[in-house]
Amino acid sequence: MTIQQVHVKKDELTHADLVHVELTDLADEAVRLEIESFSVTANNITYAVVGDGFGYWNFFPAPEGFGIVPMWGHAKVIGSNHSEFAVGERVYGYLPMATHLDVRPGKVSASSFMDMTDYRQPMSPIYNQYARLAADPEHDASREVERMIFGPLFKTGYLIEYFMRNEDWFGADQVILTSASSKTAMGLASVAQQNSPKVKRIGLTSAGNVEFVEGTGLYDKVVSYDEVGMLPIADSVTVDFAGNASLLASLHEHFSDTLKYSCLVGATHIEERGSGGMNADRGLPGPKPTLFFAPDHAVSFFQEHGPVEGGKLVAKSWHGFLGSTEGTVEIVKHSGLEAAKSVYLEMIGGSVDPAKGIVIEP
Repeated sequence: MTIQQVHVKKDELTHADLVHVELTDLADEAVRLEIESFSVTANNITYAVVGDGFGYWNFFPAPEGFGIVPMWGHAKVIGSNHSEFAVGERVYGYLPMATHLDVRPGKVSASSFMDMTDYRQPMSPIYNQYARLAADPEHDASREVERMIFGPLFKTGYLIEYFMRNEDWFGADQVILTSASSKTAMGLASVAQQNSPKVKRIGLTSAGNVEFVEGTGLYDKVVSYDEVGMLPIADSVTVDFAGNASLLASLHEHFSDTLKYSCLVGATHIEERGSGGMNADRGLPGPKPTLFFAPDHAVSFFQEHGPVEGGKLVAKSWHGFLGSTEGTVEIVKHSGLEAAKSVYLEMIGGSVDPAKGIVIEP
């Protein structure tokens, strides 16, 4: 059986090839998935940027020097050597930029399973869990697109707010969010609006995105990047989604001792992220920038609250987020992996329209 995959050159992220691959026979106890749809967001760009450092290239093997960028989306079973899975069942979870994926289900329940494929076990279990849609409490057939586009990013935003709130926001009166048009930043802003309303939310974005970000209603104040020097001096925390080294330095220099915590999350502006990686100590004034690794926080969160109660807490804020962002993002669907490759290359080059949510149907 021939399938398609998009291979990205690890040391040259702007180089991507659409390739055909021959699959071997389906292994015992394995299930073959045909990928129906996935979203392409700035989150996927972060997976590529920090791929080797955090093991993101290891989820879906590719030839030496290349990697397959992970996506979040839906798939259906087209072949099964596992007694608990029938052809036609649909699932949601972590998928390759490809047309198919073989998984080895374990820890199977009515609503989920873990992929126990050997090469995936060293990575966070959060990425190896798949929802079985027929019994998945989070599944809403009318919200599948939103789940792909916003779901993983929203949960990162939720976990950041939860972490900050548990630390009493480090004594800060305001939070500064870079790349405020990004979906993860919007998720954080929404959860903070719901759960930490006394903390002022300030969004930083490019001049061209100011109107869009203001239109979301998620921020108390929206400022363009060239106006950083005009931000009000107060006890603050920054959450940097942009990965822009010079912008981060400007924020540290502007707030200096009033900056209580500097949180690094993503790298949407990869061309300006600088050398040394996102968590490098750059000798900046104020606190040392600290990387927020969402999978570790997710494991801790669900250990603390349990899967049922934890799921309810996230779901409550998720529904609030959906209500507040209704109609703010235009859904754009593309067919075929060639389109996925093109969208990826546009995003890696910095061409991202925050008002559009991109969905690929391979």
